[in-house]
Amino acid sequence: MVGCGQESEEAPTPAARRGSGPPVRVGVLVPTSGVYAALGRDLLNGYNLYFEKAGFVAGGRPIELLVEDETADPNTALTRARKLIEADRVDIFTGVVSTSSAYAMRDLLHQSRTLSVITNAGGNDLTRSRKSPYIFRASFTSWQVSFPLGRWVAEELARRVVIIYADYGFGQESRAAFRESFVAAGGRVLDEIPYPLGNTDFSSVIDRIRAARPEAVYGFASGSDAVLFLRQFVQAGLRGRIALAVTGWTVEQDVLRSVGRDALDAYSSLYWAVTLDNAANRQFVEDYRRRYGELPSVFAVQAYDGARVIAEVLEAVKGDTSDPDALVRAAEALHFDSPRGTFEFDPVTHNVVQNIYLRQVREEGGQVVNVVVKDLGRLRDPG
Repeated sequence: MVGCGQESEEAPTPAARRGSGPPVRVGVLVPTSGVYAALGRDLLNGYNLYFEKAGFVAGGRPIELLVEDETADPNTALTRARKLIEADRVDIFTGVVSTSSAYAMRDLLHQSRTLSVITNAGGNDLTRSRKSPYIFRASFTSWQVSFPLGRWVAEELARRVVIIYADYGFGQESRAAFRESFVAAGGRVLDEIPYPLGNTDFSSVIDRIRAARPEAVYGFASGSDAVLFLRQFVQAGLRGRIALAVTGWTVEQDVLRSVGRDALDAYSSLYWAVTLDNAANRQFVEDYRRRYGELPSVFAVQAYDGARVIAEVLEAVKGDTSDPDALVRAAEALHFDSPRGTFEFDPVTHNVVQNIYLRQVREEGGQVVNVVVKDLGRLRDPG
């Protein structure tokens, strides 16, 4: 069903052949190696879960996924996006984890008039100053997730914090969004500590946290960075002494699979949790566990929703992908019940509008999961 690696592959399923006419070629660019490989794996699982349920058919046409490895290098990601669009001539483009990669390929996606459904990269400017009518984002912006958390931390948890963040576009934007609302609500930032993406040792970060003596740490880390930071934070004896209030990806299910109880009690903000109580999410979690034998992560949800966007657009245009502007109009009109809640795009920015939840890592039924403790509101990125 999915081709992986440096060269894309085409692998229609038997179900796909039930459609008529030429297949819709969907280019998928996600990391299958490096610091974000686990994220890419979950994204691919989410795409496949939805398209399998649809029989790999939408709008009366079979769907083929052509997958390329995004890697962690934006130049490599741009080269592989160009291959998908110019050499493979995909009809629709999706994926992209890194904000730096998304910024690097923005002009390619815009100038080629390729309907693009971004299912992770959350850099603000992609749907603000650099927005394109052909780019939709089914994931988040850095502002959506971190801005509401800053105010809650200042009002309910801690007045003195240290900020840590991966030192690239998205990490920098997340730091700024948290700091803006945290300071406005009376909080004080004692130190700000950037670290390189794909970090191999957080001991110097831990030393600075300990020296600052904060009440809490806010941070953005994801993938293997999050796993290593949490392990070293516990090994340093800081858990229980300094609270964690972080972006949801730092303690998301892909990370909890590795760190387990080391993340207990951490607070985070995100637009989904595996325990979120709605019918669509209960069905999604059940289907995912049956298919893959584990709990899903938010990355699987993003891709699952992204796949549904693609399928519903194709249904709306009856499989006719010849007019990019018709695809855009169909995407703008979408509204459906997602595992995260009501899903819709802002018609101006093309970024998803969604509720942000405060979560806490707890042990329930013998499993370590994020539990929603408060709804921080429905947020539309200011654009």
